[in-house]
Amino acid sequence: MKTNRLSESVTQVLNKQLLMEAHAAQIYLSYAIWADSEGYDGISDFLLRHADEERDHMTKVMQYMMLRGGKPKIEAIPAPPEDPTSIYECFHKVLEHEVNNTNGVYNCVNAAFEEKDWATWNFMQWFVKEQVEEETFALDLIDKIEIAGGVEAPKAALYIINQELMSKSGEAPSAEDATADSPV
Repeated sequence: MKTNRLSESVTQVLNKQLLMEAHAAQIYLSYAIWADSEGYDGISDFLLRHADEERDHMTKVMQYMMLRGGKPKIEAIPAPPEDPTSIYECFHKVLEHEVNNTNGVYNCVNAAFEEKDWATWNFMQWFVKEQVEEETFALDLIDKIEIAGGVEAPKAALYIINQELMSKSGEAPSAEDATADSPV
């Protein structure tokens, strides 16, 4: 009896997203190691937590596919890119990666829409919201570093950002939760 409720095209984009999430975890791990080697333990800790989050996203996609009767495909993870040369470049690379991941999420949403696979379309809405938060958080960090001096930011300013990230969850406030009394 055929129990797979996912079309071939939806399966393909979900498998691609599964790989993107695994690759994202590797990128965050790589950048965490780099940040630690540069003495930024708070930034390293923050990036390690994000690596865990990306693995959670991968698992979420995998479990959804199995729940719908599909068979996720585990593929080789590409090597992470070269180490950044500065904290400023690190978070620009993080933003670039998150934008690419957002595009992958949109590909899944589009495929589900085209197939009228409303269960997958609905499932992917969580990822759409998550990517808005991820991009917003990366942009906020870049703004802070730019205010501090960008690539030329003094070590004292980067130390403050490092300490702030040690305890920060990494979640940006959601626009849908905003009210007139609490806009952020």
